[in-house]
Amino acid sequence: MTRPFRFGVNMMTPSAGDEWRAKCRRAEELGYDVILVPDHLGMPAPFPAVVAAAEATERPRVGTFVLNAGFWNPALLAREVATADALTGGRLELGLGTGYVKSEFEAAGLPWDTPGGRVSHLSRTIAELDRLFASPEHQPQPLQRPRPPLLIGGNGDRVLKIVAEHADIAAFTGARAVPGDPNGKLDVLTAAGLDERVAAYRRLAAARTEPAELNLLVQMVTVTEDRRAAIRPSLELVPHLTEDEALDLPVILLGTARQMAEQVRAQRERYGFSYLTVLEPGMEAFGTVIEELRGE
Repeated sequence: MTRPFRFGVNMMTPSAGDEWRAKCRRAEELGYDVILVPDHLGMPAPFPAVVAAAEATERPRVGTFVLNAGFWNPALLAREVATADALTGGRLELGLGTGYVKSEFEAAGLPWDTPGGRVSHLSRTIAELDRLFASPEHQPQPLQRPRPPLLIGGNGDRVLKIVAEHADIAAFTGARAVPGDPNGKLDVLTAAGLDERVAAYRRLAAARTEPAELNLLVQMVTVTEDRRAAIRPSLELVPHLTEDEALDLPVILLGTARQMAEQVRAQRERYGFSYLTVLEPGMEAFGTVIEELRGE
């Protein structure tokens, strides 16, 4: 069964109260279904930001995209999640990932674990959240039961196994961390590479009784009449790709609103992505695509 589209925007820029509320109201006007906040140093603190977003709006859900599990003690995270869910009226969606930027761990004075260690911590965090929220003695409790919808982001084999077992929303970035890079540099996945990762997830999730919603994080949205001219300034970032291969990247939307809407439809058919998240700089541009796709 084809899922209807949902659209989220990841708000990355710290803003004072009035400006933050205005941005969130604008996202609601443009038709976004979810207002999201990342978990990187130098960006807004996730939980107060999503509570403020919910207070400023009426319709959209709010969420984290995604929390760096390595920054969080599970017991303290459970308190934050439950409180934020209650304060937002049950509109919270909880996004979790392993964390991938070594320099942020160092700046925060936190240990930088191996990739396997970070995945294990993510797994323990999910298990502990479920254990705490299942206990009637644990306070506070989230408004949504047994917990807010869980989105897990990542492309590696071990993370995909966790996604298949636990996630209500499986989030794909269209990129993979470069092994050993201290700044969390990402290598973009080609369209074929993303095919392989989605297929790997589907094999792992084959036994699920309730399929997860599939999400894609879109990195660039540009309204243009000339797709080739628009992509050329970015080719130096992907020197291993030809111009045609870069234009075929699922995480890049270039063209008229109608062309981008057709690409989004085609990617839902090819990969199953019905929930798309764009970054804050692309919020206005993607609003024109939402208008094209409204109700589909």
